[in-house]
Amino acid sequence: MSRLLHRDTVPPVPAAELTARSADGSRIHVELHGPEDAPAVVLAHGWTCNTRFWDAQIRDLAADHRVIAYDQRGHGLTPEPGPGGYSTDALADDLEAVLAATLAPGRRAVLAGHSMGGMTVMAAAARPGLREHAAAVLLCSTGSTRLAAEARVLPLRAGALRTRITTAVLGAKAPLGPVNPVSRKILKYATMGAGSAPDRVDACARIVHACPRRARVEWGQVLAELDLAAGVRELRVPTAVIAGTDDRLTPPVHARAIAAALPVGLGLTELAGMGHMTPVEAPEAVTAKIRELVTRYVATGAAAERKAATAEKEDVA
Repeated sequence: MSRLLHRDTVPPVPAAELTARSADGSRIHVELHGPEDAPAVVLAHGWTCNTRFWDAQIRDLAADHRVIAYDQRGHGLTPEPGPGGYSTDALADDLEAVLAATLAPGRRAVLAGHSMGGMTVMAAAARPGLREHAAAVLLCSTGSTRLAAEARVLPLRAGALRTRITTAVLGAKAPLGPVNPVSRKILKYATMGAGSAPDRVDACARIVHACPRRARVEWGQVLAELDLAAGVRELRVPTAVIAGTDDRLTPPVHARAIAAALPVGLGLTELAGMGHMTPVEAPEAVTAKIRELVTRYVATGAAAERKAATAEKEDVA
């Protein structure tokens, strides 16, 4: 038992790390896990998080997948950008840079994005890099527009007052302070289901509190004004959606709207009792959906490519 608990608290060790260069010159930290020639999965984390948010998925998938995880700009080991470096266009640039740096031309992967990571995918929906490399997409606990208006973190009636206060909270400059029982309780209320296990609440709290204040504030302001409805309509690859029924940050109304607007929608999975942090709260469900998408849209194609390459080598010989 002690070995299992130790394994679950130690971050997965990447097979390799690299730096991708975005369009504005920003350096993006990327981790590569698992066999290089295995079916590929790309993981994009959300606001105030980092690659550690995907530890459960990385541990499971890296045994038989090439798992590519990266820190969004200003998060984790990716430096904060210069002036003007916070925008949905920048998120799309960064994703294209990661795909170009980690996937050979024409190689396709399942892209999974949580919260702002899902918004990243929507922002990049019409980009050539995404259309070249995305075989399928999983959007977890995300929204495309009206985030401040629909958020239910504040116990107020929906309306202009709640929207204004939520907008102010998203861009609040006050430090989060240390992780302690009070901060864990606040984070659990705002982002997780009531039944979330204490160790998962603690893991999320430590990740969120590690986010630099400037990145949290700047991205919070971007999210408050977000409008990616057009990006949803441009996401022309098979796309599945997952949401927690008790998500206060991006309530299921967002997931339902996205699922209804997707050109190639694969349906919506609503996880009863889960909050906003679905990859941590319900890791088995999220990982299973990623595996399902890989099996359906990537693994068959990858096997065919390997078979063709082998046949070509034999012909040459």
